[in-house]
Amino acid sequence: MAKSKTLYACTECGGQAPKWQGQCPHCGAWNTLVETVATPAPARFESVAGTRSSVTPLAAVKTRASSRIATGLEEFDRVLGGGLVAGGVILLGGDPGIGKSTLLLQAGAALGAAHRTLYVTGEESAEQIALRAQRLALVNAPIELLAEVQLEAIVAAINATSPEIVVIDSVQTVYTEALTSAPGSVAQVRECAAQLTRLAKQRGIVVLFVGHVTKEGAIAGPRVLEHIVDTVLYFEGDPHSSLRLVRAIKNRFGAANELGVFAMTERGLRGVSNPSALFLSQHAEGVAGSAVVATLEGSRPLLVEVQALVDPVQGGMPRRLAVGLDAQRLALLLAVLHRHGGVETGGYDVFVNAVGGVRILEPAADLAVLMAVCSSLRNKPLPRKTLVFGEVGLAGEVRPVQRGQERIREAAKLGFERFVIPNLNKPKQPVDKTELIGVDRVDEALALLRD
Repeated sequence: MAKSKTLYACTECGGQAPKWQGQCPHCGAWNTLVETVATPAPARFESVAGTRSSVTPLAAVKTRASSRIATGLEEFDRVLGGGLVAGGVILLGGDPGIGKSTLLLQAGAALGAAHRTLYVTGEESAEQIALRAQRLALVNAPIELLAEVQLEAIVAAINATSPEIVVIDSVQTVYTEALTSAPGSVAQVRECAAQLTRLAKQRGIVVLFVGHVTKEGAIAGPRVLEHIVDTVLYFEGDPHSSLRLVRAIKNRFGAANELGVFAMTERGLRGVSNPSALFLSQHAEGVAGSAVVATLEGSRPLLVEVQALVDPVQGGMPRRLAVGLDAQRLALLLAVLHRHGGVETGGYDVFVNAVGGVRILEPAADLAVLMAVCSSLRNKPLPRKTLVFGEVGLAGEVRPVQRGQERIREAAKLGFERFVIPNLNKPKQPVDKTELIGVDRVDEALALLRD
């Protein structure tokens, strides 16, 4: 058996050094060298195909249609792009207690009826998993459990049982004896994830990793972990709320930035078929400082209420606080509001919030934010059943957004009758029972609050 050799690899550039030092000799980065073991074992360095590869023209490569495997959870399938793909590797990250293990146990229970499923737990015992299954009414779920953290033992169990679906909870607890570093270290996470990914590709197994997150919210371990896998999902939500959001950050088999909405109940996670109803407050009458925007989350329009509170400064510097929106974008919009809308907010504190804990990342909410701020400042509510969307430029123009007609149709289904939108997003054919107000400038939209 060949003798192992200890090297130190850089997490930034991948370069190696024979001994540890503070600065990488290749890229110059500091404190990036981590211990790794160079073992000339074929199992560690074999190709993804498992055999020696040869140069092949692209046109000569034969492809086969891969059918999707439904997980039994409609919202989870939506985020995945329609379901699981054989040989796919998925990484699910989120805060502690957010519901990662619950979601995968529910999905495994639904999948186990038609596909052999192996649930590998490295943080809990098999008895603890069984207790969770009792709470979720999944006692008789056809899932096989393995409480193990050693990579070699996990691979041996996979080879012995030949499952179609494998859940690793979590990848930070798995270690290989080929490395001397502790479980959860950069070298261990990278090596274990790489070997399990190669195994998934060679045998057509679906592997789902549960990943820990850092205090900043990013998945713990080397960034290369997200590059190795096919799909990266983030579990989001307020622990004090029952609402849970699963967002796709990367997906080789579907659309990125897709969103799945769940509600945490006593029986586990339940998909929300109409999430817009959760994000819209039911006001009996119009409320000042409130505007509804249609934002896109993946392939689905989502209606969210944006609330603003403008209050005179009580001494000191005025505050700008945004929850669920970009705080830097809010400062920019307030400057546009002053310059091109003639509305001064320098003597006021401005607080903006996206209701329901959702994060709005696209600029289509710009016009709704300005309308909500101006509505709160003037203490004049927008008419009920009014929808606002549009991107605002630094010159005060209101720019069109993508898929505007889909946003209008979604809002019309929920009973919205008045739409303040960019002129270029107005549909050529009128929409029944709706009033479409197209604007080109910010001051045109703000003038509607003076009517």
